[in-house]
This record gives sequence, C-alpha cells and structure tokens, in this order.
Amino acid sequence: RAASLAVSPAAGPADERVETRVAGLSPGQPVTLRAVAADDRGCLFQSCAHYRADSRGELHLGTDASHGGDYTGVEPMGLFWSLAPAGMEKPYQRLVPRNTSAPMKVEVLVHQGHSPPGSMPGPVVAKAEVQRLFTAPGVRRIRLKEGVVRGSLFLPPGDGPFPGVIDMYGDEGGLIEFRSSLLATRGFAALSLPYFDFEDLPRVLKELKLEYFEEAARFLQRHPKVKGPGVGVIGTGKGAELALSMITFLPEVVAAVSISGCSSNTIADLHYGETTLPGLRFDMKKVSVSDSGVFDIFEALDDPANPANSPSVIPIEKAEGHFLLVVGEDDRMWKSSLYAELAIRRLRQHGKENFELLSYPGAGHRIDPPSTPFCQVAMDRVLGVPVLGGGESKAHAHAQEHSWGKIQEFLHLHLG
Repeated sequence: RAASLAVSPAAGPADERVETRVAGLSPGQPVTLRAVAADDRGCLFQSCAHYRADSRGELHLGTDASHGGDYTGVEPMGLFWSLAPAGMEKPYQRLVPRNTSAPMKVEVLVHQGHSPPGSMPGPVVAKAEVQRLFTAPGVRRIRLKEGVVRGSLFLPPGDGPFPGVIDMYGDEGGLIEFRSSLLATRGFAALSLPYFDFEDLPRVLKELKLEYFEEAARFLQRHPKVKGPGVGVIGTGKGAELALSMITFLPEVVAAVSISGCSSNTIADLHYGETTLPGLRFDMKKVSVSDSGVFDIFEALDDPANPANSPSVIPIEKAEGHFLLVVGEDDRMWKSSLYAELAIRRLRQHGKENFELLSYPGAGHRIDPPSTPFCQVAMDRVLGVPVLGGGESKAHAHAQEHSWGKIQEFLHLHLG
C-alpha cells in the first residue's frame, strides 16, 4: 500500500491549528514525521517526531502521541512550534516572517523508521506542503509616514469600523509586523509601531518621548475605519512597558496588554512634557555566561522594588483603562512574574481591580501568537550575543495558544 499524508487546511491562518493524518502504513509501523521550512533569508529550520501507526495503519496527530524526537505526547502542532535552525545553520535564530504578505511554506514529510533529531532520516514515504498565512485575503497594509509616526497599519476586509490596536515589540528595534497582520486577520485595525532603528527614527534606544506614542494613538483613534472612543495597545518586553506608560498617561488608550513587561521604565529615559521617568539600567557585572557562551541576564536589571529606583516606577494607578498582564514563569530575560506582582500590588494599594493576570508555568520570555517556533536562546541584536529567554518548549507553546485567545477576548471586551 502507498502511504499518504494529508495536512488540512493546506493553506490557512498561521495562528490556527492544522489537522495532520497519515494513512496507508502497516499496522504498528514506526515512522518519523519531519517539518522543514526556510525563513526570508533562506535559513533552514526543521523538526521531527516519532510515531507508530495504529492497527489500521493510520496516524492522527490530534489524537496520537509522539514517542520521541523534538517533543513527546499528543501535540497537534508540535512539528510547527518545535522548528529550530537545522544543524548546518547558525544556532539561536528565530523563525519569524519579515514579509507578512508571503505565506510561510512548511514541508511535512513521513520517513520510514525512527531517526533521532539531527541524524539522516529514513526513506520518504509521503509528503505534503502547508502554507501558513500571516495576512488573510482582503487585509490591507498601509505604510505609514504620518507626522513623526512610522510603521504599518493593517486593516481587516470590510467597511468597519474595527477596534484599533497599537502593536509594539522590544529592544530589538525595527518594524515587526506579523502579530499586527494576524490581529487584522482577526478583525482588529492594527498599527505595527516601531520606535527606533527604522527609517528616520533614532538608530539606538537612548531616550524616548511619549509624544511620539501619543501621536500614534491619536492617528489611530481618528482613523475613519477605527471604532472609538479609545484604542488598545499590545507590547512585548520593552514594548509592554511602553504600553503601561501609554495607558497611564494617554487618555486615548483604554486597554493595555503587557507581555513579559516591567512595571518600571527601563533602559532609556522616558519624557512626557515636564515629566521624566528615568530608565532602570542593566549591570553587566551581574550577567553570567554559560560554558557554551549563552548570556543569562536575569539578575542584571536594577531592582524596581528598591526605593532608590522609585522615580522609574510607572504610576499605573492613574490609568482609567484596563490591563492584561501576560507572563511566563520561566522568563529568564528578566523577572516578569515579579514585575507583574509589583504592578498588581500597586493597583490594589490604590483600590483598583482593573487588571487580569495570565501567568504560565514553564513559559519563557517572548510569548507570541500560536505555533510561533519556540526559541529558548536567541541572538540579541543589541549585544550581538546569544541571550537566554527561558522556558520549556511544550509549556511555552501551550501558553502562546491559550494567551492568544484571551488577548483577543480582552481587546474585544474593552474596545467594543
């Protein structure tokens, strides 16, 4: 019998699950399933898992468990979130799309026998290609040069109006669009907002003016396709902390999603009119380096709970809107679980209950949309060295899937 592999849908949104089924095997036959993908620069990523066919010679990744390879257990999307740089590639690279208009193509292969990760797999008995779409048909991408504001606005198909969300990432800088394009696919008008190292924005993160973010919020709020009266903001890392400052100081912002953020301003001083929040600094003497050259910066940030650092604390109790705090309990980039506790304590001291907390055991720093490949150690663009982000692949993948639904619910609830 010829083996067959069906992955459905063959082309679908990158944040949705696929169904993977194999038929035509011998009963109990051992096979290795592999996924192979390339990023925009041609770097190859791959993953593998070991399965056994059932008594009918069939396999279904939604119900059958992997017994080895890059993950174990019943993981319908395990081949996707465990994609990692192939052996011949530079390690510590992330598989994230830089061009959201092109689908990410993933080839799924079925090989005879069980071959360990990194070894030569057995003969191919079936294969199929899957396209993961970051932009749904009809989503419009508009490059932005509006006053000082730069970025990309993604608008869902249809007349709207749509809930408006500003989307920001961390201290890697530049324009990162894939979460914004997926938000637009889910019905949000999403503004992907860079704040340094892009076009004519400052090259390095030295100091920030909140007026830049205010102008972005006002632009989005006034856009004819955006529902009023307020807009939301979602950020990761430094972007999360900026989201907290925006909802604190800017009345246009009524909902903030902070993913792995700090409750104090960090790295760069933040100015708004006459107000300045000094940036907490990293003490490089508190960085440890493993034998393999991986930097652990977990202890390096100045302690936000130290009274000497109180001028850096973001006065979030002034915010009229709502907070969703998302943290991985194994974040090794910094102590985001502690920072969320400090934020909640501060809100409660001022009689506020305008927050939700999603805290995930085993998840690391960068909690992205579902099936984004897990990357425990990533090359830091600023430091130029591999930095430990923490987390365990399976727990992190589950956190990504669960939080994505909760983030959308939260934004819909508070943005109408």
